[in-house]
Amino acid sequence: MDKREENFDDDFVVEMTDEDGNVFYYSEELIIPVDGERYALLVEIKNDEHEHGCDCGCEDDDVVIAKIVINADGQEEYIEPTDEEFDKVQAAYEKLLDEEE
Repeated sequence: MDKREENFDDDFVVEMTDEDGNVFYYSEELIIPVDGERYALLVEIKNDEHEHGCDCGCEDDDVVIAKIVINADGQEEYIEPTDEEFDKVQAAYEKLLDEEE
């Protein structure tokens, strides 16, 4: 995963590049602290390339959980959490949702 890119309309925008070189942009929606580590809930920023109402799934939100670490340059970087970390973050997020209700 990649790093936080810029501040756009008061949202942090994260640029990620997949193994095929495709670039995706995500908005950092929430930071979830778990076991002394920080995890980001990232929601893909979609472009409007074609009409809404199609069946391609373009209106579905692509949500990613990423672990925030400090790299060798002292910059924040997003990495994929382990399965165990993901399960803990998911449980913490569900608890947050339950508390809001």
